[in-house]
Amino acid sequence: MATDIQGHRGARGLFPENTIEGFRAAIAMGVRAFELDVGITRDKVVVVHHDPAPNPDIARGPDGAWIAEAGAPLRERAYAELHALDVGRLRPGSAYAARYPDQTPIDGARIPRLEEVLALDAAVRFTLEMKLLADHPDWTVPPEEMAERVAAVVDAAGAARRVTVSSFDWRGVRRMRRIRPDIPRAWLTSAETVARAALWWGGATPEPHGGSVPRAVAAEGGGTWSPEHPDLTEALVAEAHALGLRVVPWTVNRTEDMARLIAWGVDGIITDRPDLAPSA
Repeated sequence: MATDIQGHRGARGLFPENTIEGFRAAIAMGVRAFELDVGITRDKVVVVHHDPAPNPDIARGPDGAWIAEAGAPLRERAYAELHALDVGRLRPGSAYAARYPDQTPIDGARIPRLEEVLALDAAVRFTLEMKLLADHPDWTVPPEEMAERVAAVVDAAGAARRVTVSSFDWRGVRRMRRIRPDIPRAWLTSAETVARAALWWGGATPEPHGGSVPRAVAAEGGGTWSPEHPDLTEALVAEAHALGLRVVPWTVNRTEDMARLIAWGVDGIITDRPDLAPSA
């Protein structure tokens, strides 16, 4: 089976991240699966945006000037305020722009609602990362509310069969499992969240599972394990598969890393550069 290549935040190495314009451009070049981020505004709109507040390296105000600071989090802002920002270009000279020199600007791109993105193409699949911050719970809505509002948008769009819902904060994924067990789930991990598992996993830890993260994921009901790719080994891929898990590491941008992971048998890859994937 072909490896599932998912454009990270759309395909931010090529186009403005988490924007309708960026998704459209990536779809036009043949990308058929995406990872994106969702948050909730003060007026309870589910928006597609990575950071807990607008990023000064991405966002310009209605006057065309780069915003000076991130300011209040999404949960304290109305959607109209966010929609007024232009997020179609990286700030020249910033470290962020230097990381993505091949990104094509699309001036006028806005922060979209999740429903708009799901409506782009009925043949496209999405992994929806609920941007929950267990170490800063006041920056977002509670995990349970996030899951419920995301599920409502997915249902209204008739998109349940082509989405997977993920988070580093496992409480949100657990809530989705309870209210919509038919929607596939992915359990995100990094070295940091595993080290602080009791916080990020809502009280769970790897210790009851012999220190095994794949076994901890399986105990949560399984689905997909999505680790940061440097944490992955061939033995861990094999262990996860033996437990019935899919393995989809993030964020893999070097062709040699993609080739190695594909040779190990990963089920998918989340990447800023889907054009560089060996199977692309």
